[in-house]
Order: sequence, then C-alpha cells, then structure tokens
Amino acid sequence: MNISIFGLGYVGAVSAGCLAHDGHHVIGVDPTQAKVDLINAGKTPIIEKDIGEIIASSVKEGRLRATTDCKDAVENSDVSIVCVGTPSQLNGSLDLKFVRRVCEEIGSVIKDKSTRHIVVIRSTMLPGTMADIVQPTLEQASGMIAGQDFGLCINPEFLRESTAVYDFYNPPKTVVGASDDTTLAEILAIYEALPGPKIGTDLATAEMVKYTDNVWHALKVAFANEIGNIAKKVNVDSHKVMDIFCQDTKLNISPYYMKPGFAFGGSCLPKDVRALVYKAGALDVNTPVLSSILPSNKQQVENGINLVTSKGKRKIGILGFSFKAGTDDLRESPIVELIERLLGKGYELKLYDKNVNLAAIVGANKDYILNQIPHISKLMVTDIDDVINASEVLVIGNGDEQFRDVVATIPKDKHVIDLVRINEDAVGQEGYEGICW
Repeated sequence: MNISIFGLGYVGAVSAGCLAHDGHHVIGVDPTQAKVDLINAGKTPIIEKDIGEIIASSVKEGRLRATTDCKDAVENSDVSIVCVGTPSQLNGSLDLKFVRRVCEEIGSVIKDKSTRHIVVIRSTMLPGTMADIVQPTLEQASGMIAGQDFGLCINPEFLRESTAVYDFYNPPKTVVGASDDTTLAEILAIYEALPGPKIGTDLATAEMVKYTDNVWHALKVAFANEIGNIAKKVNVDSHKVMDIFCQDTKLNISPYYMKPGFAFGGSCLPKDVRALVYKAGALDVNTPVLSSILPSNKQQVENGINLVTSKGKRKIGILGFSFKAGTDDLRESPIVELIERLLGKGYELKLYDKNVNLAAIVGANKDYILNQIPHISKLMVTDIDDVINASEVLVIGNGDEQFRDVVATIPKDKHVIDLVRINEDAVGQEGYEGICW
C-alpha cells in the first residue's frame, strides 16, 4: 500500500520506518527540512532502538522517502496517517493547531483526487475531537463527506519510548475507529500480520481508549508508589508486596472490578481503604491517590441519587439492595445510602431483594436491619410485581439474574435506572438508562 505519514517525530518516524520495513511504500511529510533531509539520507530523526537500521534499509531499498510537500505526498498515496504533536497548553487542554492545519492541507488535496483517499489520525486527541474538529475541517477543505467520499479513521498508538519498535511489532491490541466498514477493513489489513486482538469500533470510542490506557498506567504508578511509601515506613519490602499482588490475575490484574457502575460497598472494601489511609496518616505518609478513593466512591452515590431525582417522579422501586447479588449483606451498601437519602427527600419507596428476607435472615445482618435501618425494613416486599406495579421509576441495584428479564418486560411508561448494566441487549432501549452509560 502507498502511505503518507504526516509528522516525523517520535510516533511518525517509528510508524514510517516500520511500515516501510513491512513492504509498504511510505512518504514521510514534515515542515522541518532537517528531518526530511535526515530521512532521505537514510538516517533517523529520533533516538530509538533499532529504528536507525530500519530507516536506513527502507530508504536504500526505495520504500521510504520524505518531503515537505503535502500535495506530493497525498497525490502519491492511498492513505495519509497523521502523527503530528498535540502538546498541552497552560490550562491542561490540548493545542490542536497542528492537527487542524494538516487536515486543511490534506483536505485541499483530496478534493481533486480521482481515487478514494483514507485519512487516519494517530495523534493522541481527547474524545470528541474527531467529530468537532477533524471531520468538519477535512469536509470543509475537501467539499466531501467522510465515510462516503473519503475514509476517516483514528488509530491510537501504544508505543513506549525506548521500546517503540518492539511495541509496534508486538502491540497489546490494535484499535481502529472508522467512519465506515470499508475503511475499517482496509486499515486493519495494514496490521494483519501483527499479534494481538484487532478491534474495530467507532471514532469516539477509539479516542477514549487511548486516554483510558494512559491514565490507567499513570494511576498504577501512583498507586504502587503510595503503597511503597507506606510499606517502607513499616519496614516491609514493597517490591515483594507488589510481586505477590501482581500474581493474582483473577482479581488484581484482570478485567474484574473494571466495569463502570455504582459505588462499591460491603464489609471489606470501605473498611480496609479507610484503615490503610488512617495508618498512612499516622505514619505521616501523604497518600493523595488512596485518600481520594472513598470521596470518589461517595460521589458515585451522589450521581446515582441525582439520576433518580432527575426523572421528576415520586414513586421509586428498588430491585436489589444488598451490596451485591447473592448476599444478604447490607453493611455499607451504597444502595442503602441511596434509599435513605431518597426517603429523606420525601420519595415513596418499595424495596425487593430475594436474599434479604427478615423471616430467614439471622446474625449480624438481621441486627443491622432491625437496629440500624428499621425504617427500611418496613418498605420491604416479597413480591417483585408489587414493586414494579407501584413504581414510576425502577432502580436495579445489584446484578441478581432475576432482574435480567425484568428489563425487557417493564411497561414503557416507567423509567428504569440500571446501576449494574444487567442486560447488555437492552442498552439503547427507550426508558432504560445506566449511571455510567
């Protein structure tokens, strides 16, 4: 395939070299003449393991050249990959002037091309940038429509400095957000020989994936450092702790706990976060990440309350109010807090949970219900239909399988707020809404 790459910095130079090495004919484009001259001389404009040899051999074999001329590059390629910088501004927002300028230049050329062109954005950009800036800029400059007259993609990179060439050929995943299926297939074909999953999605999701990855990586570093700071204070080897921690791939390093939804609760997580933060304070160890966990969790409860009250209805039914399905534990259940807050605001509530039955419940949970939340026990019913029929808004509070089919059968005049995304097939159904989706 004939490919032009705009921006010969870190990402652009690695992408240009590796794609040319794979047999594609690549034209690098950059306004800096010095970078163009280096590429054409078979030299790398960046310091990165193995890229020098790759560029040298690709130039020698005639598969890679560079230019400052956008028109030349676009006219002689089928795909343009944009790798220009998106630096931070003082307020934290991104400076997108380079992306906008390149899109204007590419658009002005493809309007006169007789063949269909594909524009791929590889620069890191916030969700919404493709829809708000990239697509309108290209369409205005070209007079064409994305997904119809030209293809439009975003293809986030997952390259680490110092191992970028290795990462290019061994990606954890390949993600392409595309304007249309034809464009998606053509771009995924470029990476066909690479290992790892190939994921096609929409433009906005692909934008968000890149930021989710990077912020998660930053959070992991901050989390490990704060655990390390506490461990050192109590004479524990933090590396031993984290080595053991990382061996748990069922819960710790896994998709578990990674589905957006309602707040966490129960007798363990809130108590243990609270205790470790207290211990850190007693040791004079500052833990801004760990200390933000419970406030963040509390905010999710607020978000749930606001979502319910925004419907403007007074009769609320709660389906499932133990802190998770398959248990009768109500201690520190965020659903219980939501119930109490709604009661305090004067809402009429009915509650159903097959696992929370006063006639059968014993021990600490029965004591908690009768002594700590007796007002809630009076609202409990044993028939799920009683809740459905009496309510204008139904809140699904935990993932009990019993509630999966309820979503599809609830009358259309009722609002359903699902805090756990219990029925994937119902997503997008009118009147059905989640807290994070």
